[in-house]
This record gives sequence, structure tokens and C-alpha cells, in this order.
Amino acid sequence: MTLPRKASLAPVSDQLVTIPAPAGALICDASEIFDGEKVNALLSKALKDIPETAAARNEAVRILRDAQKSGRQAIEEAFAARPFDARPLTRSYTYLTDGLVCAAMTVAGQHLHPLANPTQGEKMAVLAVGGYGRGEMAPFSDVDLLFLTPYKITAWAESVIESMLYILWDLRLKVGHSSRTIRDCLRLGDEDFTIRTAMLEQRYLAGDRDLADELESRLKSELFKGTEREFIEAKLHERDERHHKQGERYMVEPNVKEGKGGLRDLQSLYWIAKYIYGVHDVAELVPLGLFTQDEFNTFVQAEDFLWAVRSHLHLVTRRATEQLTFDLQVEVADRMGYEDRAGRRAVEIFMQRYFREATQVGELTRIFLTKLEAAHMKNAPLLERIFSRKPRVKAGYKVVHGRLDVAEPKSFLSDKLNLLRLFDEGLRTGMLIHPDAMRLVTANLHLIDDEMRNDKEARRIFLDLMLKHGNPERALRRMNELGVLSAFIPEFEPIVAMMQFNMYHSYTVDEHTIQCIINLAQIERGELVEALPLASSILEGGVNRRVLYVALLLHDIAKGRPEDHSILGAKIARTVAPRLGLNKKECETVEWLVRYHLLMSDMAQKRDISDPRTVRDFAKAVQTVKRLDLLTVLTVCDIRGVGPNTWNNWKATLLRALHAETKRALETGMEDLNRANRGAEAKKALRDALSAWSKADLKTETGRHYDPYWQGLNLSTHVEFAEMLRALEADGDPGAMEIRLQPDEDRDATRACFAMADHPGIFARIAGALALVGANVVDARSYTTKDGYVTDAFWIQDADGHPFELSRLPRLTQMIHRTLKGEVVAREALRSRDKIKKREKAFNVPTHITFDNEGSEIYTIIEVDTRDRPGLLYDLARTLAAANVYIANAVIATYGEQVVDTFYVKDMFGLKYHSEAKQRTLEAKLRTAITEGAERAAS
Repeated sequence: MTLPRKASLAPVSDQLVTIPAPAGALICDASEIFDGEKVNALLSKALKDIPETAAARNEAVRILRDAQKSGRQAIEEAFAARPFDARPLTRSYTYLTDGLVCAAMTVAGQHLHPLANPTQGEKMAVLAVGGYGRGEMAPFSDVDLLFLTPYKITAWAESVIESMLYILWDLRLKVGHSSRTIRDCLRLGDEDFTIRTAMLEQRYLAGDRDLADELESRLKSELFKGTEREFIEAKLHERDERHHKQGERYMVEPNVKEGKGGLRDLQSLYWIAKYIYGVHDVAELVPLGLFTQDEFNTFVQAEDFLWAVRSHLHLVTRRATEQLTFDLQVEVADRMGYEDRAGRRAVEIFMQRYFREATQVGELTRIFLTKLEAAHMKNAPLLERIFSRKPRVKAGYKVVHGRLDVAEPKSFLSDKLNLLRLFDEGLRTGMLIHPDAMRLVTANLHLIDDEMRNDKEARRIFLDLMLKHGNPERALRRMNELGVLSAFIPEFEPIVAMMQFNMYHSYTVDEHTIQCIINLAQIERGELVEALPLASSILEGGVNRRVLYVALLLHDIAKGRPEDHSILGAKIARTVAPRLGLNKKECETVEWLVRYHLLMSDMAQKRDISDPRTVRDFAKAVQTVKRLDLLTVLTVCDIRGVGPNTWNNWKATLLRALHAETKRALETGMEDLNRANRGAEAKKALRDALSAWSKADLKTETGRHYDPYWQGLNLSTHVEFAEMLRALEADGDPGAMEIRLQPDEDRDATRACFAMADHPGIFARIAGALALVGANVVDARSYTTKDGYVTDAFWIQDADGHPFELSRLPRLTQMIHRTLKGEVVAREALRSRDKIKKREKAFNVPTHITFDNEGSEIYTIIEVDTRDRPGLLYDLARTLAAANVYIANAVIATYGEQVVDTFYVKDMFGLKYHSEAKQRTLEAKLRTAITEGAERAAS
């Protein structure tokens, strides 16, 4: 390596740190962010007498670190006082970084490696590229630098670059760097669109200005010119891949930078605009006709908000965090000054604003890209233009680039019903609506008034959008995004982009509603016959579709209010359903469905549906098979619309069983539900299944169990327990136990059966053993026999909500054996495993405990609604056992971070808990167990 030539150091006064002027207002005074004169004076004084390179660099780093620390502190304090001032913030971090980079260049180039008379080949320019080049920096953004040289890099340039990088790395900056000639830049930019995009935003910082200007000129003339369409296609392909990876705009833990409707989408618009039109600011797109002034204002508002959110994210985590996870949502909402209001948490109000801004970004993207498409669309080949058939559209419409547009805006607006007909025509033709038509609709939403809402033809068109074309979600989603749905049904407006702050719901409330309607349309089209045989057969048999679609549209319309959303929603439905053109009987059914839309789900998931009283109570509430069928389909769509992984065979099995039992009760009478009838049927089925057994053995088996056993378990489980009890008797060891784990594919779970001699606390010990092996219990049945045995059946799933893999079952069985034998103490072993994940700590789940003596003939039902955690069921079961409570059944329903554990219990004398004093004592003990466990899990 050739050493750089020695040169005498220039006078101190000449070594000024020159910082590029900021592009606009900063969040506080520039001298508070980076005082160039002060830093220059400190550097000059400190470095004057230090000849040794390493020592000089260390001293420079010390001075710059102090400047960096005070600058960051000044910015952060100003932002805390003005938490929405994102643009001044990003400029301020850029200005601070410019100061540090330029100072590093001054130290490296003029003090550490001075060169008195550089040759042409020893010139160098330092350029900011990417987001840093654009002048948009979040608190912990990368610092991307391009070191530009005219020819192959020289030893001097290499030394300067190396010293600069060491200084910047010592300042803990995350530097991305490249050293290239102009020819390198052109060649690499031609091969790689990411590099080309980064250089599109190059900005001169220090060094040879002429070299930087030459690069900019040659990039435009030799790389960008004539490749506009190629660049657009590459950026759109990148966007599609990014959206596919990040998921829907409405996912409740969005990526602020890369997600759909996030900052990267806005940046893509800017890149394309700059590449094609050479603009330096989005405001320049207004005179070009690509945005209206209102759309530009929307762009600025969305961009400011998203940058503010991203910056707070960085400051909370002290690193470049882009994912707005649940725990961070709470902190960012607090930093931005959001407060709880009218039954809603501050974080929910904040996230509603976030999703509304993300939706606006989507609309702007669509408008901008369509305008570009019109300007840069290649003509179709001649033969294709001659022979292709254009879709036939009704009068008043035209087709532009394959999209449905309005032929004459003035004529279109003369009839306000056209604001609905447009969406009907879109569904009829199967075409997407042109953004110009969308713009027209958005600008004239004021035309949708009470007169139009009560117009018979408007009602017909709206119902046809849902009922006529087979894909209502396309129209509803676009109407929602454009504000038409809220204008036509004003009661819908509060739930637009409303987030429910929990882990159960994957979508905002409005998107959840549309997802429910998607499911209903798919069932109607026959696409889910295998997955949903019951719902498919109900629809095939015929139901009132108007009632079902309107009920689904309105079922969550009262979410986010202090009142019970089912009760308030029913009141709203009473007003909205007649306005949509439903007759009196249909309106009553819609109101009932909205009022009780959670009833079937709650009965199936929170109650023992093998208990005759459960079915009897549900049948009394439903009253008719027609209502039962409508509620079943609505419940299926509602659960499936919660998120992509919410529906499973377990829920399907529960709902099918409840529907079948209730239908039977409604059609043949309630007396069909008594335990004696069911017990006789179950015993006969067992005798048939065990036909090889002797009559004596069969008599022993069918005579040893009490009535609830025969109704609570299916035939395969009866057979399993019969074989296990036979094995125990053959063994003759009073301390022996039988454990069998088998996949139960019909229920998406693993069935764990336990048989052993009865003694107190067995249920709790089994719950502890299962918690230790990472099993989530979804259902549990415990039965004692007349001859002193206990038969417990637990249905368990792994952490992902699936049955355990067959290969894991032997080890699981072995671990459970060890725990039940006392070789492992569950209570101690669970201490380290019973933890709540960091991102889940932000959720507040109040504890509710209720006692119900009416829901079962022979048991008290204790329902515990609280925060879920791995060891909760064990803690509750252990507490009940210590209080001499006999647990017959446990039904567990999990909703994200919330769980409802329902216990069917009796006291030690076999009686219900009627005494309020006993109930209060038991509740206090359960609450203590929950509180102590929660504190342990949070530690």
C-alpha cells in the first residue's frame, strides 16, 4: 500500500466544519443541535498538539460524542414537548448527522491525513444516500454514505475513508458505506434497482463539489433517462413483495416503515415522481396534475403522523424499531398525548388514527399510480387491440385502462344515487373502479343525505351490492375506504379503523365485519363445503339472506362504547334495519341476532354442552330452528372473521354438537335431553364396541359409572377408559396409574386420558403436569367411579393451538408420569416457566368471577374470566382442591391474552354452593391465587 504524502497542517482558522443548510425548520435552534463553530474551535485546540494519529482520533471522538449527546438530548426534549412535529424532527437528526459526518471528514482529511496539493485522482466527495440523502432521519436511522472518487481509489482516499468510518463507528452510528467511481455507480445502478434508488437520493455533504455534480448529471442522462417504465415496474414489484411479506394494512401490529400503508409506500411514490419528473418535493406534484391540493395535504398529514410514530418507536426502544407491537403501542400513545375516553383506552384511539392514515396512504398510492399508468402505458399489440372485447358498461360509464370510470362527471352527480350505482356496476362488470371515479365520489360525499338514505331505490341498490353479485366484500371494502359506507350508514363511522386492543382480534372492527361477510359469501358460493359442512348445508337448505347479511354487517356496530356492544348494537339495528328496507319481521330477527350474536359461541366454548341444562337453556333462548340456523351461520362467520388462525376443528365440533342437540330438542321436545335416555344409548354403544368382552366384564364396566359419565364422553373415550380400568385391575397395584395420549383429529387436539385410584387433588396435579410439558388445556372431564377409581379426560393442544405431534407423545407421557408420582414438583418447576411475554404485558384484563346455580342441574358453575398464563389452570384447580371443592368438568375458552375457565363443581358433601358467604370466601381465594400468580409471571 502506498503511503499518503506528508503535508503541513493548514492553519486552524481554515479548518472549518461546514454543514449543509437544513431543508426547512428544525425542532429547536440549530446551535443546540450541532454548533459547528464551537465544535471546530474545540477540535482545532485539541488536535493542534497531538501528532499521533490514534490519540488524535480518540480526542476527536470524545469532542464529537459530547456534541452528539447534547444534540440528541436537545432534539428529544423538544420532541417530547411537541410530539407530532415529525418533519422538523427528521430534519434535526439529519442536521446533527451532517455535522458529525462533516466534522469526521474534516478531522480525517485535514488533520489525520493532510494533503497539500491533491492530484486529479486524489479528489473525493462524500455523499449521503438513501433516507439520509433524502434528509429524513428517525432517531436511530442508518447513516448511508457514498465515497465518490474520479478513478480507482488511492491510498490517501482509503486512509481518509478508514479514519472517518472509525470515528463514526466510535460514535455508535450505524454506517452503511460504499466507495465507488462514477463509472461504478452507473454500472451497479444499471444492474440493481436498490442501488439505483439509493443514488436517486444522493446529497452532497463534503469534499469535491464538482465530482458530486458530475455524478448527478450523468445519473440523469445515462441511467435514469428512458428507463422510467422499467423503474416504475421494479418499484411496484418491490411494493407487492413487501406487502405480501408484511400482511394486510389492518393487521393489528403493523410495521410502520415496511407495512401496507406505511412510510415505504409514501417513499415509493416520491422515488417514482423524482425519477420521472425530477421533483425535489411532493408539493411539485400538484401543478403537474398528479395530486390535487387536498390530496397533497392528505399526503403531508399521513407522512407527518407516520414519521412521528416511527420516531417515538425509536426513542422508546433506543434502537431502530419499526414494528408497532402491542407493548410499544401503549408507550407511543402515551408519548403522543392520547388519553382514555368514553370507554376506550388511549391506545385504541391512537391506533384508530394510525389505521385511518394507513388507509389514506393506500388511496393516494392508487391515485398516483393510475395517473402514471395513463402517462406511461405501452400500447397493446395491434392484433390484441383489434380482437380484444371491451367489457360492456352501462350508459354514463367508460373503460379507461381496464378500469371503470365515469363518462361525464356533471351528469353523474346530477343523480346522487349514482354514488351507489358505481359500485354496483363495478361488481356487475368485474372491473376495478378508476381512481378518478373514486376521487369524484370522495369529493361529493355530502350528497349522501337523509333523503338518499331513506330512498327505496338506494336501499335496493345497497342490498343488491351484498346479495346479488356473489362478492360483496369488493364493493363494501372500497365503499368503506372512500367513506361511502359511513355516509350511507352513519352509525358505521365510529368503528372505521377501530382497533380492539387485544391479542384475539387480528383486524380492525370494520375489517373484521368485512372478513365475516367474505366468509358468508364463500359459504354461499360452495367454496367451504368440506371445511364448514353444517353452515354450507344450512345455506343450501335456504335461509333469509337479507337478514343474515344485514345482521353480519351490524353485529359489531356498537363496539368501543362503554355499554355492552350486543345490547347497544341491537338498539342501533332496530333503527338501521328498517332504513335498509327490511320488513318488520326481518328487522326483529336482525335485532335478535345482533343482541345474541355471542350466545352460541359462549354456550359452546364456555359451557359443558353434554349437560342437558346447557342445551335446554340455549334452546329456550333460540326458540325456533330458523333462528338456530341463522345464529349458527352468523357465529361461524364471526369466529372465522376474527383472524386467519382462530377457527379450528375444536370450535367446529363444539358448534356442530350444540346445533345438533338444540335442533333435536326443538323438533322432538325437551324430554329427549334427560340423562337416563342418553346413558342407555351410550351403554348400548359400548357393549357393541366391546363385543369380545365377557358379559360379566361388560356388566362391571357399565355398572361402575355414574350418569354424567355416560353423557359427558363419546364412545371412543368410553372404550379407552374401559380398557384402562381393566388394565389397572389386572395390575393389582393400588398406586398404579394408566396414562394414554391419543390424537383427536376431529377436535384439533390431543386427548389425554388418566385412570387411577381416586384421592383428593388429582385434577390439580394433572393440570400442573400438563402445564409443565407446555400443554394448553381446552377441555377437561373428571369422573369418579362407584368402586373408587377416577377417570379424567383432558383435551390439550401445543403452543400453536394444534395437537401434539405423535413423535412427542411418548416423552410427554413419561414427563407426566414423573410429575404425578411426585418426582417433579409442579409448583416449583412452574416458577420459571409461568411467565408473560414482554409484548403481552401491556394488556389489562380485569378478573371477573361468577357463580351460577341455574346452568346445571347438579353442579355449581364457577366462571373465572381473567388474564391467561401457562400455570393459571393449575393455580385455580389447586386452590379449589385445597378448599375441598370437587371439580367435575372444566371448560377452557381462550381469546388471545384473555381466558375463561369454567368449572362445574360440588362441595365435599356433593351439594351446590348456594351460600353467598361460601361463594365470597371461594372467590377471595381464587382472586388471591390469580393475583399471586400474575405477580410471579410478571417478575
